[in-house]
Amino acid sequence: MESFWILGSIAAALLLGAMSPGPTSIYVAKNSIAISRKHGLFTALGTGLGAAIFGLLAVLGLQAFLLAVPSAYLALKICGGLYLLWMAFKIIKHAKEPIEAGDASSSQMSLRRAFTTGLITQLSNPKIAIVLASIFTALLPKEIPTYFYFVLPVLCFFIDAGWCSLVAVALSAEKPRKVYLKFKAGFDRAAGAVMTVLGLKLIFGMK
Repeated sequence: MESFWILGSIAAALLLGAMSPGPTSIYVAKNSIAISRKHGLFTALGTGLGAAIFGLLAVLGLQAFLLAVPSAYLALKICGGLYLLWMAFKIIKHAKEPIEAGDASSSQMSLRRAFTTGLITQLSNPKIAIVLASIFTALLPKEIPTYFYFVLPVLCFFIDAGWCSLVAVALSAEKPRKVYLKFKAGFDRAAGAVMTVLGLKLIFGMK
């Protein structure tokens, strides 16, 4: 029973984190609206896998390693920030390119690429591992049950992928897509601007 309450508390904390706007939710939303629901869902699966990887690393003690080797954490932050800036540049660069309503073109991006990009976008932010490690440290018992090493990454996957999938389904509906197609340039520039801020924040550690 105690394990149930521990996992429930962790799940609630993870859900609140997944619901917070960030690079992954922006990218899932963009793929869902601009391309297709299926692309959004595959992107969500990629972000979920990234969350599971970070969850496994966190429970194995990544936080202690990154705190002990600041240069490794700094390198990860810089690489992740540069990746987000590169994505922001691509989004803004293609903002003016029109997309026909009947051609939300699955040829623009394969499902595999949607999945991979979702995964890389999630892994570009090492702060997530620190946040997960902090949650685990605060809520896990001193002696972690062996099965938690399997359950926690799976929990991270389903919560992150589940929330992002809800975003994909909601925003790929006909009405949101029509609004996006009408104001594509503005939406893309706004998304690119947010990605730029997040990338700079990751690199320079702005609060």
